[in-house]
Amino acid sequence: MKTLVTMGRGGTGKTSFVALQTKFFIEQNETPLLLVDVDPDQNLAEMVGIDLEREGIKTIAELVTDTFIRKGGTTTGIAPAERIESRVLEEGLYEGSRFDLISVGTKWIEGCYCMPDAALKGALESLTKNYRYVLIDSPAGLEHLNRKITAQVNDIFDVIGPSHKSFAHVKRADRITREVGIGFDHFFVIGGCMFPSGLEATAQEETGRQYLGKIVFDPLVQESVITGRSLLDIPEDSPAYRSVCALMEKAGYGKV
Repeated sequence: MKTLVTMGRGGTGKTSFVALQTKFFIEQNETPLLLVDVDPDQNLAEMVGIDLEREGIKTIAELVTDTFIRKGGTTTGIAPAERIESRVLEEGLYEGSRFDLISVGTKWIEGCYCMPDAALKGALESLTKNYRYVLIDSPAGLEHLNRKITAQVNDIFDVIGPSHKSFAHVKRADRITREVGIGFDHFFVIGGCMFPSGLEATAQEETGRQYLGKIVFDPLVQESVITGRSLLDIPEDSPAYRSVCALMEKAGYGKV
């Protein structure tokens, strides 16, 4: 089992990248996969063709709300995260033929994501041994990473946009992983579809991390995201998908 974390500032295309990573591993017959959406925007399920509400699947934040607010559960005694961990596995896990999916969801009450993240950490410890790859879509804020939802990952992909803040985000993510003690094998930088060509050397120099290349802009991917269609259904000759395949090969995964 390998764990891959994708992060990046909003609008860089990181969730699209995770969806196309999913398609890549499916086409490589590297399944089953576990997709973990820890971005409050909750776009990953839609991008891989899953309607969680229609499937009757709850986010971890919804389960926390239901357990400790609607049902008036106490947070004393048994650790709250342990109390809802079984509910996460029973009600919060979408199970498909090629991949399963868990979503943290939006914040349940005013404050931080500490309790949902703790529940996710416990669920992941129980689940991850069952999969070939665990793909984590992490938000720009890095709060979930900072609370160490997983202590060891294999590869980190930071998708950057055309701004100096994207370079700063990479440095901040690099620092946080080391400060909280998250182990990783590789930390890659990837240009989003709006990242200018010709800045490869600058990206690598500014971030101090290996720049793999960029995701090619593809109007079909843009249209699919806007209309809510699954990126798993785009043609294999899609320029964006082919570029993601090349990036994954460069990172050491499979052959295109």
